[in-house]
Amino acid sequence: MCGITGFIDRSAGQKADELEAVVSRMAGTMSHRGPDDKGAWVDVSAGVALGHRRLSIIDLSVEGHQPMASACGRYVIVFNGEIYNFKLLRGELERSGHKFRSHSDTEVMLAAISRYGLEEAVRKFNGMFAFAVWDRQERALSLARDRMGEKPLYYGWAGDIFLFASELKAIRAHPKFENNIDRDSLALYMRYNCIPAPYSIYKNIRKLPPASILKIDAAFMKDKKADVKYYWSVRDAVERGRADTFKGSAEEASGRLDNLLGDSVKLRMESDVPLGVFLSGGIDSSLVTALMQRQSPQPVKTFTIGFKEPGYNEAESAALVARRLGAEHTEFYVSPSEAMAVIPGLSDIYDEPFADSSQIPTFLVSKLTRTKVTVSLSGDGGDEVFAGYNRYVWVKSIWRKVGWMNHGSRKALAGVLTSVPPAGWEKLFDKLGNKLPGKMRQRTPGDKIHKLADMMAAPSRYGMYERLVSHWPDPQSVVPGSSEPATIITGAGAPVRGLGFTEEMMLKDSISYLPDDILVKVDRASMAASLESRAPFLDHRVVEFAWQLPLAMKARGGKGKCILRELLYKYVPRELVDRPKMGFALPLDAWLRGPLKEWAGALLDESRIKREGFFDHRPVRQKWEEHLSGKRNWQYLLWDVLMFQAWYDRWKNNA
Repeated sequence: MCGITGFIDRSAGQKADELEAVVSRMAGTMSHRGPDDKGAWVDVSAGVALGHRRLSIIDLSVEGHQPMASACGRYVIVFNGEIYNFKLLRGELERSGHKFRSHSDTEVMLAAISRYGLEEAVRKFNGMFAFAVWDRQERALSLARDRMGEKPLYYGWAGDIFLFASELKAIRAHPKFENNIDRDSLALYMRYNCIPAPYSIYKNIRKLPPASILKIDAAFMKDKKADVKYYWSVRDAVERGRADTFKGSAEEASGRLDNLLGDSVKLRMESDVPLGVFLSGGIDSSLVTALMQRQSPQPVKTFTIGFKEPGYNEAESAALVARRLGAEHTEFYVSPSEAMAVIPGLSDIYDEPFADSSQIPTFLVSKLTRTKVTVSLSGDGGDEVFAGYNRYVWVKSIWRKVGWMNHGSRKALAGVLTSVPPAGWEKLFDKLGNKLPGKMRQRTPGDKIHKLADMMAAPSRYGMYERLVSHWPDPQSVVPGSSEPATIITGAGAPVRGLGFTEEMMLKDSISYLPDDILVKVDRASMAASLESRAPFLDHRVVEFAWQLPLAMKARGGKGKCILRELLYKYVPRELVDRPKMGFALPLDAWLRGPLKEWAGALLDESRIKREGFFDHRPVRQKWEEHLSGKRNWQYLLWDVLMFQAWYDRWKNNA
């Protein structure tokens, strides 16, 4: 796991030491991504400079140093990530006559690119990666990113200089960087609490989409038109899965998945440094832990953080699972003051506006884990691939109950529900208490009922999904002068034949919410702690097999991840893990009314908002005042604004 950066500057009169100094300064901003080693390489004649920061995981010797040149001398690479099947590829290349000088996966990548060509080699890689490779023969730079979007890669322009990096802070460190905020991207951010690829917060900088390659040659440098080529896609995996569905029994499917996931976990346990696993006690992380322990002669190291606030704590469940599996468990209960102490550093960690509030516990568990290991496996991806999110059940169930009504009638019913303020619903639910069935005992029921009403008022079931994944429903009205671009969620792409509504939501989440929110959150939080995070569920073989399975094997009876549950029950009694999905939440609503009130109030000051001009102060101030009064819980919408304001404070002068 590392940080990569570089640029192409074909200005006349460049000197090697000047190019190296600039790229080294850029790479130096990402020392957290690579505290163990650093390197720079330049080609003055081409104006190319490559920089690298290394977190040593595989082959800790100097032989793993980057930038690294291929044995044939044609290619030079900077690489962030891991190629999990590098030993298999190494054996294949050795049988064809190639000799290796190191044990690093980077050298295997270069050998594969030299032998097979870039595109064919990338298709052979099973891993998480973002890399840049300079071809001395073609005098072209290629950028590539892994299939599911685990590792980040930004690229773009500063005048006529082409720039790329793992994080924006490295690009900002180039002396010619242009600090122009893209208001259209800001509108997207206000809707999704993150900025989806290919957009970034800056006008001339973009994100390379997952599973793609971008070639930068003389023609590209001249017209600046990006021709992104895809070598794989989730959508293609879905279409292939629909055309070749799994025909076996549920038991046969479970056995096949056990083997696939077991191998995925085994590959991700390859490490020359200590490793462990994030354990929440939920289905996904418990299964990953069980499969790790099955293949480990020593107790697996598991890590959990807990909160003392009722309704926000999963630590007790995680401890029970760890004890059952025989893991070596570490847990840490976080106080509100310790969690809130993370907030001032979030703009540095996330580097562009990002407002998924679970970013805080994710960083805290990464920091805890790094005290004992350098690599940690996680259960990320299980929800999207195996139908785990509650919304897959909610939307389908709600539409079944109200879809027969015309749009006007649904809007009228929604109006009745919202006529009672959330606080009123909260009091009613508290009064009913234990008389309510278990599935109706919800945290913040008033806000959920108002969210339900908003969904019911949507014109279609797809509109319900769009509203469910949106924060500010009309961000253009909050960000004056913006024009919200189309995204995977809002764009009218051709439907996949034979795909039902639940699977359509799963597909959209897999190509939007997962790479743009979840994987960004985990990458930046873990890397800020100099910890590598690996996700077995995102092995493309697992993803492809999951889409061959009938939906009934993944979701039925109001529950998701059915096949994962049945597999997990082989290792852990169901009573330890069969509980409502909690998520990685914080009592942010109460904090904003209490200990965070002064901090938030300063960032939401009306005169400041007017002066800076990014937001219409009226809806922002209205929601802040309603939140403070307890009339509504606007924690998520306010967090969007607060995280932008804090980010802008940090980076407005390109500090």
